[in-house]
Amino acid sequence: MLALGVGLGACAPADDTPVLTWYTNPDAGGQAALAQQCTDAAGGAYRIEVSVLPREASAQREQLARRLAAADSSIDLMSLDPPFIPELANAGFLAPVPDDVAEQVSEGVAAGALQGASWGDELVTVPFWANTQLLWYKKSVAETAGLDPATTPVTWDQVMDAARDQDLTLGVQGIKAEAYTVWINALIESAGGHVVETPEAPADEVELGLESDAGREAARIISEIGQDRLGGAGLPTQDENASLSQFQGDSGSFMVNWPFVWPAMQAAVEDGTLDQAFLDDVGWAVYPQVVEGTDAAPPYGGINLGVGAYSEHVDEAYQAAACIVAPENQAAYFVSDGNPPASTVAYDDPEVQDTFPMADVIRQSLEQAAPRPQTPYYNEVSQGLQETWHPPVSVDPDSTPQESTDFITAVLRGERLL
Repeated sequence: MLALGVGLGACAPADDTPVLTWYTNPDAGGQAALAQQCTDAAGGAYRIEVSVLPREASAQREQLARRLAAADSSIDLMSLDPPFIPELANAGFLAPVPDDVAEQVSEGVAAGALQGASWGDELVTVPFWANTQLLWYKKSVAETAGLDPATTPVTWDQVMDAARDQDLTLGVQGIKAEAYTVWINALIESAGGHVVETPEAPADEVELGLESDAGREAARIISEIGQDRLGGAGLPTQDENASLSQFQGDSGSFMVNWPFVWPAMQAAVEDGTLDQAFLDDVGWAVYPQVVEGTDAAPPYGGINLGVGAYSEHVDEAYQAAACIVAPENQAAYFVSDGNPPASTVAYDDPEVQDTFPMADVIRQSLEQAAPRPQTPYYNEVSQGLQETWHPPVSVDPDSTPQESTDFITAVLRGERLL
């Protein structure tokens, strides 16, 4: 069995031991276990206490940003959703990563995870776990379509044609929420474009890349899936869990989704709500290509560790962060909570390989993955996309990119409200 920790021995901390408060996103308890393991390993150098943030990423951002703006010294460690890192870094809310720590926590880390942990070509957070979406599919459906995604990359057009020809549905996230921004961004990045072309520009000078061949191609795919009802009747409200439910039904064919779906499907088989034959028919591959022959840029998510600029224990906080993200700890956290490591070495762990047979595909996907727009104004960009690209059936490749650009630009200039 894997052990969460670095095996340096446990010592009871003295009363004057620095107490580090780690603000975490909700999980299955793995971060609290890591906090205890690293407290024990510290030998009295520090003690980590966990404070759990709200479930919604936007609410996490709001709470942390407000407290940091008030120079709250109780924020030592933070589990940060990558899209919000530029905003906090740009505002000076993150303590600089020491050079030795940066070197240590960058070694053997997936390219997408390093990019998502950085701002202005500088590492500003510590990569912890790094999520990515895969293409999940029913082998029987792919075989009927003459496709073998496990050995030959497939395109969005190919999976759309396969679903259309067999009168089946695609599992995608069309809900008016962050999941929809993830899909839009992945399509644009996979087509060679960027939602934001000038990430470090002031708000009134931000240039968007929506009015481009990449933006129009992303709009075409979303429009076609919506108008041809390939995403099913519930597409406008479909999130990751709804996509999984649809995929598990008789109409399911292909699905883009995070690795959490694998243990979820296994659990469904164990409790008798899903047949083992279904699970045996499930395959996985890297995200579909937008341009045939060009590697896709799959979604990148996960959590990085930030240290508060106003913490009274910055050195200890970075020591703790380095312990938390040790490759063996990331591997154990993957097994316990299902959250993939940012460390590429962690995927070689035998228990990871046994628990997640698609571990190598996840690692490959993270090397190709592209973060969502890295800008201090991410909240405005994301909500602006959701306002102008929703519902999917209304998306028009000839007009939506322009309308979206005009709306988001006006919001950033203070001329319109979200």
